[in-house]
Amino acid sequence: MWTLRLFAVAVAVLVAGNPATAQEKQASPREDAVGVIRELRRIVAPTGVERYEYLPIGGIRQFVSIRGQDRANPVLLVIHGGPGFPTSGIAWWATRGLEEYFTVVHWDQRGAGKTYLANDPATVAPTMQRQRFVDDTEELVDWLRREFSQDKVFVLGTSWGSYVGLEFALRRPEWLHAYIGMGQAVNSPESERRGYAYALEQARRTGNREAIAQLESIAPYAKDGEPIPLEDIIIERRWSDRFGGVMAYREGQVDGMAVRLSPEYSDEEAARAYDGNGWSQDFLLADVLGLDLSRHTRLRCPLVILAGRHDRSVNSHVAREWFDRVDAPYKHFEWFEHSAHEILAEEPGKLLLTLVQHARPLAKDAPLK
Repeated sequence: MWTLRLFAVAVAVLVAGNPATAQEKQASPREDAVGVIRELRRIVAPTGVERYEYLPIGGIRQFVSIRGQDRANPVLLVIHGGPGFPTSGIAWWATRGLEEYFTVVHWDQRGAGKTYLANDPATVAPTMQRQRFVDDTEELVDWLRREFSQDKVFVLGTSWGSYVGLEFALRRPEWLHAYIGMGQAVNSPESERRGYAYALEQARRTGNREAIAQLESIAPYAKDGEPIPLEDIIIERRWSDRFGGVMAYREGQVDGMAVRLSPEYSDEEAARAYDGNGWSQDFLLADVLGLDLSRHTRLRCPLVILAGRHDRSVNSHVAREWFDRVDAPYKHFEWFEHSAHEILAEEPGKLLLTLVQHARPLAKDAPLK
């Protein structure tokens, strides 16, 4: 997800008991709410796995959460977007159902979430390069294969993570049951041009003079062969998001508020969960929005693409056009009619159904080591 916003969230907690108990609980409202969520989602199956730890990946400590009802289930690694926008903090809400069919791994990449907070930014800064993230993915997937004695895993890349995931699938197809792209970035300049055109059309349709003036001030947007200035991207996203391009039927993105109740994050970490977002984008966003991966039309592993019908952040129709040209051992494209860019949060039920029906069966014959 190419996200460029801050989250200001108020959390309400129900407090039961006598007035003295209520006063005591008001001293730590988040602790009460998080405690309820933690217990409700606790993995109690004897075959299950529930781990939260830092792994040495690419020379730094990187945070992963690993959860599932049966460790014999296939591993599903989620590569989040942003850059710098982790999904581990919304896992309690968005991917609980998937844990019954997969061992779900959320990973805070370098420059993101708990990994950002656990390392010295000055040390990490020189490593904030696109290929380093693909290398990190390779290290993590190799570790998961050995840790769970599985030759292959599923990788789900979303938005920025779909660039990383697709590059990894091209590099290591033999390690994958399938590559799953959600908000798939393919031809980013063309995606940007269509997102801009949509925002300007909506601004004119609604008579929003401020939007029209700001959008026209950055025209022509996403010119061929030229990097898009970060300040222009911010303007485009401001209005594209306002007109429902990031979350369908909403004027902005709200899924990040879920981190405020995440058991994976302490109070301090939850308050700073997205500190790495802007920091990471300074290194990576303008660069990756200039990439065109549409020349890659042959994949040596199965391909599943999940697309929000209303997605203007990473244009879903550009992804569909690429998908139609891809040659892969198996491929499936799924439209999410009530989603824009945040399928994980907007339609988690359909996401679960789609992956169980169209991805999970691809692992049935995978040999164990």
